[in-house]
Amino acid sequence: MLELDLTADIQALRSTFADIQAVVDVDALKADIDRLSEEAGAPDLWDDVENAQKVTSRLSHRQAELKRVSEIEQRLDDLEVLVELAIEMDDEDSADEARRELAALKDVIGQLEVQTLLDGEYDPRSAVVTIRSGAGGDDATDFAEMLLRMYLRWAERHKYPVKVMDTSYAEGAGIKSATFEVDVPYAYGTLSVEAGTHRLARISPFGGADKRQTSFAAVEVIPVMEEAVEVEVPEGDIRVDVFRSSGPGGQSVNTTDSAVRITHLPTGLVVSMQNEKSQIQNRAAAMRVLQTRLLLLKREEEAAKKKELAGTITASWGDQMRSYFLYGQQLVKDLRTGYEVGNPAVVFDGDLDGLIAAGIRWRKRKDDND
Repeated sequence: MLELDLTADIQALRSTFADIQAVVDVDALKADIDRLSEEAGAPDLWDDVENAQKVTSRLSHRQAELKRVSEIEQRLDDLEVLVELAIEMDDEDSADEARRELAALKDVIGQLEVQTLLDGEYDPRSAVVTIRSGAGGDDATDFAEMLLRMYLRWAERHKYPVKVMDTSYAEGAGIKSATFEVDVPYAYGTLSVEAGTHRLARISPFGGADKRQTSFAAVEVIPVMEEAVEVEVPEGDIRVDVFRSSGPGGQSVNTTDSAVRITHLPTGLVVSMQNEKSQIQNRAAAMRVLQTRLLLLKREEEAAKKKELAGTITASWGDQMRSYFLYGQQLVKDLRTGYEVGNPAVVFDGDLDGLIAAGIRWRKRKDDND
């Protein structure tokens, strides 16, 4: 006779999920979707393109959030039916399927529970992530490209839409920098714990002495902010450089000078975009990111909280937040939380959820104690 008692586990999951639903406030979420749907259905919506994009984006985000919660509730119901069926039919295959689904639901609900800790002002927004190589020569530029792939693979695992906005290739290996946008609710709150200096220690593949090489890369994460348009940027405060988009090794991928680099002269902030089809599109994307950074800088100054969001990251010794060891003891260790992963390969392949969840919990404890 098949023994399959998952009742206690399922009840525990339902209890956790009920707490999550209370925090998410499903009724308010549905009301918000109804309101936005009505706005999106207005016949004159697209008379104001900018507002229309805001409305449709917010509606899409709210619908995705409700869908995620609804799907989990349905999966819990289906799991209970599957367990009953497995017992009634004395079916070991169904029992194995039930155990796998229980493990998967524990993981999904655990991730959603962590999201409920994201209660910062900007946490619900999408995110723009910039990776820059630091000290370490070819190893550093190669490391920066490894981090780019790591985050893109993480997004791919979760089926999150990603748009690479700019990539600056190094003359040797890897990239000097890259900027990409993750367009899902709470992308900023989730990925903001990845901001800081990352350190890689390994036997360099670029040297002949088989010596250990340490290299660094900086990760900056900023929220996509609709109100960034509130920041006026006078034409006299910026310098706009136009150049030809290029790929690895400097090979031209466009026949026109469509890439744009904007320098904000008063602050020295520099934003480059080259992945849109036209110069106009690249300039608009670059201005949006620049305005966001200026708005954050302005709010930081007003609140006297420097480096709170994007911050200044030097990508060198002394301020690293995570180390990746690819020699001797294979290990990835977050120096803030103490969280470790003994298989760097899976981390570089996008398995970041444990590290991110530990970072979010660490930040919440830190904020509560401040």
